[in-house]
Amino acid sequence: MASNEAYLNTLRKDILFSATLAGKEMKFSSTWGIFSPREIDAGTELILRYLKPAEDASIFDLGCGYGPIGLTLAKLAPKGDVLMADKDFMAVEYANKNATLNGITNAEAILCNGFQHVDKDRRFDLVVSNVPAKVGNEMMSLMLHDAYRHMNPGAKIYLVTVNGLRQYMKRNLKEVFGNYKKEKQGAAYTVQWAVKE
Repeated sequence: MASNEAYLNTLRKDILFSATLAGKEMKFSSTWGIFSPREIDAGTELILRYLKPAEDASIFDLGCGYGPIGLTLAKLAPKGDVLMADKDFMAVEYANKNATLNGITNAEAILCNGFQHVDKDRRFDLVVSNVPAKVGNEMMSLMLHDAYRHMNPGAKIYLVTVNGLRQYMKRNLKEVFGNYKKEKQGAAYTVQWAVKE
């Protein structure tokens, strides 16, 4: 029994790892139960290759997890600001912890389902999401329509999804934004974007 308890205690400790994302050295702390706790997932790695925010961009990271996308973008846009949101309170806690861990002061994470708790007057230049595979039609509709409402004219929304959702996302982006572009299709994930014209 004692050896089992020792094993459980190791599982309770924070998972710490480093990664180079978009040319930035990043450190992360995470825990079991959060998406991809031990390493940066392939979808996140893929989308970060294509995001080039202006240095003063206002950015929204929807479904931020422990913060790899939002915090990397905060480093790429040092004069901008990043609002990260997740409906999992542990993800939010670790995203804020990782902001501190990386010395990032222009990003914060909030507990939020989609845009539910975002100030109705707040506008963004870039909206980014590593979309969960099981997002559901209703939530997807809310996410995209609310994103559109919270975006500045000329702002872009970038999404990475499993390849199986690629046509679904294309239809949804065209319906809400009136345009759509496939940036990159990898082995398992596709990066797509639309612009608020």
